[in-house]
Amino acid sequence: MKRNFIIRHIEPVELDSLLTLYSHLHRKDAPLPEKPELDAIWAEIVSNPILHYIVGEWENEIVSSCTIAIIPNLTRGARPYGLIENVVTRADLRKRGFGTAILRYALQVAWGMNCYKVMLLTGSEEESTLQFYEGAGFKRGIKLGFVAYPPGKDQA
Repeated sequence: MKRNFIIRHIEPVELDSLLTLYSHLHRKDAPLPEKPELDAIWAEIVSNPILHYIVGEWENEIVSSCTIAIIPNLTRGARPYGLIENVVTRADLRKRGFGTAILRYALQVAWGMNCYKVMLLTGSEEESTLQFYEGAGFKRGIKLGFVAYPPGKDQA
């Protein structure tokens, strides 16, 4: 991993930088709502203590990110669990350790909040992607994941 890579929680003023990074997440994605609605959603996100948007900054630019939700729970001794989504590193900077560092940081957040487990789903079947997640501390084959979409709204 490159020196001077800083991992931190996102700042509320960094929405545009995050959205730029998200262009590296999906080739095609649904269009975002108009700015007033988008700003309202972002305000809700940054004020929600359950949500942690973690970013990696290199050369003063956000180049990697993931989101972890810490979900309260009434089983497992009332310990919460974590769910990670939107793992992304800028395409031209992949395979340098940025994504692994982001995920390990997210796991530290979860363990610091007494989570009993953290889950992550991927739609990729690429062996290199699966090995990437294993290298960050995740195990495959432990549970089987299922996803549901609203009727007529199947997504890849």
